[in-house]
Amino acid sequence: MRRNKSLKRTLLVTYVSLLFITLIPSIYSVVVFQFHTKQYSQIIKNVSSANNISSIAKNDIPAELWNIICGKKEIADGSQNIMLDEISSGLSLMLLTNKNEESLGKLEVANRAYTTLKRNVDILIQQMKGGSLVTQNEATLDEIRTITSLFSDIMLDFIETEIDFANQTNQSLRNTSGTLTAIQILITILAIIISLYSFRSVSNAIQKPISDMENLSTKVANGNLTARIDIPHVNELDTLAGNLNTMTEQIDVLIQKNMEEQKNFQKAEMKALQAQITPHFLYNTLDTIVWLAEEEQTDDVVKITKAFSDFLRISLSRGHEWITIGQELDHIRNYLTIQKIRYADILSYKIEADETLCNSKIIKLVLQPLVENAIYHGIKNKRGRGELCVKVHYKDEEKSQIEFSVEDNGAGFTEERLKEVRDELEKGEQDSEKLSSVYGLYNVNKKLRLYYGDKTEGLKIESEAGKGSRISFIVASMMEETEGSNV
Repeated sequence: MRRNKSLKRTLLVTYVSLLFITLIPSIYSVVVFQFHTKQYSQIIKNVSSANNISSIAKNDIPAELWNIICGKKEIADGSQNIMLDEISSGLSLMLLTNKNEESLGKLEVANRAYTTLKRNVDILIQQMKGGSLVTQNEATLDEIRTITSLFSDIMLDFIETEIDFANQTNQSLRNTSGTLTAIQILITILAIIISLYSFRSVSNAIQKPISDMENLSTKVANGNLTARIDIPHVNELDTLAGNLNTMTEQIDVLIQKNMEEQKNFQKAEMKALQAQITPHFLYNTLDTIVWLAEEEQTDDVVKITKAFSDFLRISLSRGHEWITIGQELDHIRNYLTIQKIRYADILSYKIEADETLCNSKIIKLVLQPLVENAIYHGIKNKRGRGELCVKVHYKDEEKSQIEFSVEDNGAGFTEERLKEVRDELEKGEQDSEKLSSVYGLYNVNKKLRLYYGDKTEGLKIESEAGKGSRISFIVASMMEETEGSNV
């Protein structure tokens, strides 16, 4: 299996690598220059200290001793010991801080000369305290001058050595500068290589998957819903590629399902029309017309024949799917006129409708199945006269919704049967072939949901055994032409 890449990790490694190699010359230059700066500072301090103690030894100490010999100063008031201590401190400090072997050798010789100088100064002081002659003291002072001159020459040699060491440090700095330049050139080349590699890696990881996704979208746009994209094995793009494949698959499934829905709907339309004009209803109506003619009830014959003719005309509606609410109510009146003549003793009805909404549009033939259901499953199973009421009115003050209801005082449903009816309507959404006695209600519910979408909740069934039933639904109010459209 291919190992998944991570663009984030690749970029992070690249940035860290570039940052690291660019810091190398900076760190190197800081460390080297700090080291040489410290060396320079120490050399300057050593040269300054060497000049100072050389001057003290060569000039100040002999002058101070001469003043004591001449009697210008008392021995107790002389500062020769302070001068000697200053020379000793300077030598000790330089011995501790100096790292140059040649310079250390010069300082060791100077330190021995200092020891000799201090011993001779002590001898001179003791002579003078013992009352020695001036000539004797001058001879000792001459010897001290010789020692201080030698000490001064040694310190001059030390200074020259330090200056040579400073030149070496300077040369080292120049060499360091060249090395640093070479390092920077190498780092620049390395940074270019890393950048090109990272660019190529990230570009390859993005370009092909994006191109594949673009090709997939083009194929899907052209109607090829079987197209799929290979998973790029890039962490940041794998989920997107997988989602695109899933989305394409789901679109294909939904389109297939929609086509199947349309086929089922067309079948439902045909079955609904057949259910509304069943041979049983047709034969019974014609038999009634014949019977009325034989009884010479001419007015009733004309009335039922006209009602039957209008019923058929509205049922067909020249193939239109949408009609006015007024036409739908006329269709119901024609149907009830026929049924009233047939069931005069057991049926009475009334239609209550707001006249202002008669021109509103509605999907055709959604009330007749509800009325038929009320007659055949409610009123016919009831003893005595049954009453049926069809109501149509606005549901809200804004007149944006219309409520339709069919009420009867028939046999009604028991709680168990009502649950069965509701379950059949729900199951019918998955398989309409499994419906038994509620096909008319299912057809109405299906048409409402197909044509009105989320603007309706479908059929609402309320019933109580022995007291009747009420079936209602609410749809959006529409005055404009909606033929062939889906709300």
